[in-house]
Amino acid sequence: MYGAIGCCASGLDFLVYSFLVQIGGQHYIISNCISVLVGIATSFTLNRNYNFKVKDKIKKRFSIFLIVGLCGMFLSNTILWVCIEKLLFSKLVSKVLSIVLVVFFQFLLNKYFTFSPSKK
Repeated sequence: MYGAIGCCASGLDFLVYSFLVQIGGQHYIISNCISVLVGIATSFTLNRNYNFKVKDKIKKRFSIFLIVGLCGMFLSNTILWVCIEKLLFSKLVSKVLSIVLVVFFQFLLNKYFTFSPSKK
């Protein structure tokens, strides 16, 4: 389920990024920040309701999820910068690479911190 939700959120992230970079003419870092935030909101909602199925402590869980997502965004921005500025990859190929790498990082953090069962 995490994979399907991740594909949905990542696909939306990629589409928003592509639109902003290709059509909107926005800088790739600004585009990435916006698209990642859209992905974070989508992913949290879908994972909370369908994957991890936890409904308690929504504000706390979202805060942790957001922190994990912002760490992922920082990692993604770094990957984009290295790929685009140093390795001279295209902006879209760089985004795909960043998504693949960041998804694994965020899955582990979210599984063990954001959506771990509450201990009573």
